[in-house]
Amino acid sequence: MGNAGNITGWITFFIGLYAVAAGIGELRRPGFWMKMVQECRESSALQFLIGMVTLTLGATIYLVNPWDQGDLLSILITVLGAWIFIEGALILAVGDWFLKLASRLMGAASRLWAALSIAIGLAAIFAAMVRLQVG
Repeated sequence: MGNAGNITGWITFFIGLYAVAAGIGELRRPGFWMKMVQECRESSALQFLIGMVTLTLGATIYLVNPWDQGDLLSILITVLGAWIFIEGALILAVGDWFLKLASRLMGAASRLWAALSIAIGLAAIFAAMVRLQVG
């Protein structure tokens, strides 16, 4: 269970699980991410919903994660929360442009992005386990 002393570790752990699961999903079904982005580009309602959820998730991470200038992981998670918030705001404000950029960034390298997602996720899970002293 999370508390003020280990909230950064738990946020890191769940972000890691998300990244691993998303990467595995893309490797299992190549083109899955690109299809999601395409479907979002075609639906104003979906853009609005995704923008609101992303904005809310980012704000929540930013607000609940303790800021500690001496703790690199705390800083990274707070910055990540701010970026997720900004991403949600961009999807709400200029979703068509933002999702077009996302499509270009993904391009044909979906397997590379998926592998990178899994690697980052595993690193986050490891960092969380060290932080939470799970063994």
